[in-house]
Amino acid sequence: MLVSSRLRRILTLGLPIIGGMVSQNILNLVDTAMVGTLGDAALAAVGIGGFTLFMCQALILGISTGVQATAARRKGEGDESKAAAVLNTALALVLMIGPVFSLVLFWVIPHLFPLINNDPAVMAAGIPYLGWRIMAITFVGMNFAFRGYWNAMDQSSLYMLTLIVMHACNIFFNWVFIFGNLGAPALGAEGAGLSSAIAMVIGTAVYFYLGFRFARRSGFLAGLLGRKDARTLVRLSIPTGIQQLFFSTGFVVTFWIIGRIGTAEVAAANVLINVTLVALLPGLALGMASATLVGQALGRRDVEDAYRWGWDVVKVAVIVMGGLGVPMWLAPDLISSGFIHDPDTRALARWPMRIVGLGMPLEAIGFVLMHSLLGAGDAKRVALVSIGYQWLLFLPLAFLVGPTLGFGLVGVWLLQGSYRILMSGTFALMWRGGGWRRIQV
Repeated sequence: MLVSSRLRRILTLGLPIIGGMVSQNILNLVDTAMVGTLGDAALAAVGIGGFTLFMCQALILGISTGVQATAARRKGEGDESKAAAVLNTALALVLMIGPVFSLVLFWVIPHLFPLINNDPAVMAAGIPYLGWRIMAITFVGMNFAFRGYWNAMDQSSLYMLTLIVMHACNIFFNWVFIFGNLGAPALGAEGAGLSSAIAMVIGTAVYFYLGFRFARRSGFLAGLLGRKDARTLVRLSIPTGIQQLFFSTGFVVTFWIIGRIGTAEVAAANVLINVTLVALLPGLALGMASATLVGQALGRRDVEDAYRWGWDVVKVAVIVMGGLGVPMWLAPDLISSGFIHDPDTRALARWPMRIVGLGMPLEAIGFVLMHSLLGAGDAKRVALVSIGYQWLLFLPLAFLVGPTLGFGLVGVWLLQGSYRILMSGTFALMWRGGGWRRIQV
């Protein structure tokens, strides 16, 4: 039974993160709906471009986990000035690395994209879309550093506020640049990429404003970590960045596998993934809340309380994600009809969406306990499990079952659901095993 005081603590920290995550999903769905009016090729291009972007910026996104785990531990120890120095150091690292990433990737993308999907119509829409998104990688990295800090400091409402501002701007600029309103050129899918880049810049500006307002007294932009603590930040960030790189690259490979089945299947897969995130991201948000609660408890040297927080948050996440999964298996066509206008493409998405809906409660366990482990500093083992199951199990079998044996999109989604459930069980065993208790941060 979950004690009411602990439930309130979870909801106080988690609800603003959930609100921000849901707003992010709404934006993704609005993007998908807007681009979906342009046809299957544009829809496939944005889907491939989005996950290719995730792959390209994955290494730099690991900084969020490093900031959250380290800053939450420092807050638990009662040293908020050192927590602010964690953020300052992370921003400096992103500023050094991000522009180099953008320039190299901007040159590479025209050569990389055809290897993923060589449909001329998809390439024509996807390469310019991805180009704009890549040029904003530095701002994305800074935003993720701020996200980790606000979550660690129990100020997740600031994260939610910033995301809402960003997404409102993104929707407005989508309307302007995709369709050519207010005298702007009608750029189609490229306009969606430009709009997202502008929104990222605006979000970074808002985060800096909030930093000066709410973290200045704690040392925001006033000093960096010492060499030893900076190495700890990097040590926690790199495994997560590598995990994100392999995870996102795996999604790109999944799109490549589905592309060998057909372009309509790629368009359906793009919608499936974006709709699925509506249910998954609240679980991710609760996982972030768990990471903070675990990190702060370990900072207080209360290991048993940290262990209890992991399971307490799991109970909440199973209810939330289970509920969100119900419409996906009861009314998949009703959900997909807002994004897929071709009835044949909509039929392709029907059973995969049901599969995802049925697996939501078990996904909740994996999301929360994975982030609980990350909050405890167990990033290396989490990365090994995630990478191993995806690359050694799911992807080879997906290629065999989908395009080779002809089981199509349904076969690929069955395999994806199975490997994700297996991974959830593994994270549960790792949390129960307690190896994370001995990690120093």
